[in-house]
Amino acid sequence: MKESEDGRDYQTPEPLVLVTRGSFVESIHAGHLAAVDGDGRVVASLGSPDAVSFMRSATKPFQALPLVTTGAADRFRLDARELAVACGSHNGEAVHTEAVLSMLSKTGLSVSDLKCGAHEPYSHEADAALRERGEKPTALHNNCSGKHAGMLALALHLGSNTSEYDRPDGPVQRAVFRAVSHFSGVGESELRFGTDGCGVPTFALTARTMALMFARFVAGAEEVEDVTHGAPRGVVGADAARRIIDAVLVHPDMVEGDGELDTELMRAGRGRFISKVGAEGVYCAGVLPCERWPRGLGLAFKIEDGDKSDRARPLVAVEALRQLRVLADGDLTSLSKFTRSALKNHRGDAVGEARPSFTL
Repeated sequence: MKESEDGRDYQTPEPLVLVTRGSFVESIHAGHLAAVDGDGRVVASLGSPDAVSFMRSATKPFQALPLVTTGAADRFRLDARELAVACGSHNGEAVHTEAVLSMLSKTGLSVSDLKCGAHEPYSHEADAALRERGEKPTALHNNCSGKHAGMLALALHLGSNTSEYDRPDGPVQRAVFRAVSHFSGVGESELRFGTDGCGVPTFALTARTMALMFARFVAGAEEVEDVTHGAPRGVVGADAARRIIDAVLVHPDMVEGDGELDTELMRAGRGRFISKVGAEGVYCAGVLPCERWPRGLGLAFKIEDGDKSDRARPLVAVEALRQLRVLADGDLTSLSKFTRSALKNHRGDAVGEARPSFTL
């Protein structure tokens, strides 16, 4: 996307990852990064923090928020694992699909009500198991099926037509718009959006704004009142955000899956931060208030080329969190697969590597 939110000229991205072959740099992954504290102060940036990109699946904690603030989660007795998968981009393993089926069962709906579309499970094992059984993937295996099951629950709670929960002008998505507007500081009518891969709106925001949203989300200092027309006044957003944060921290495996970036980062962080990837090289994290960051800290970056190979984003995420002193050296042992990426030829020989190349 070649413009910023205020219409200024697009700015040059910063090199974030170098890919070397022998002694030569063969490729460069560049991007934009911002780290913002809960007061809105930019504490670190690379490239242009005002470069705009779609937030994609990094929006999911905010998309799940109305599910809690309106009382829908309580009405349908959604547990922490189900809230976590509603925030997740899951691998389509049995543990994920069973949680989504449970959500649908509690609302009296079925897989046919999901409007996210179908794709193969991200888990190679789950995909292979489907093929062995001669089955085709359904919407249940879509990485966004938990989010959509949550939106269906919200539609029922608001008395809305469940077949229209994906409409940008409908009550479900308007509730999401209000939540995003509140945490981003962008007026609801000013939010720019496109259609995500799963069919619901996704928001075009700067890296600075995305980081601010996560900082405010984890800081728990503000209230989110009346996030939908049907919500009671005075609902404390901090409590709702805390419930979502607790769910993903206790069940990080539901957010993505064993061995995946979000899951392993939150495990290594042991309750210190939440992590959420988005498509096309987007990443966001929210560091809970601590001695170094008493008002919380948000981190957001966008890999400019979309990082289809996913070799750049993990390196940048771990290195940025390390440089911000969110991750200590002792935390990196379990994250070694995300700290450097060997470049190998077809014989398995190491011929180069991808490595972070930035300083905050």
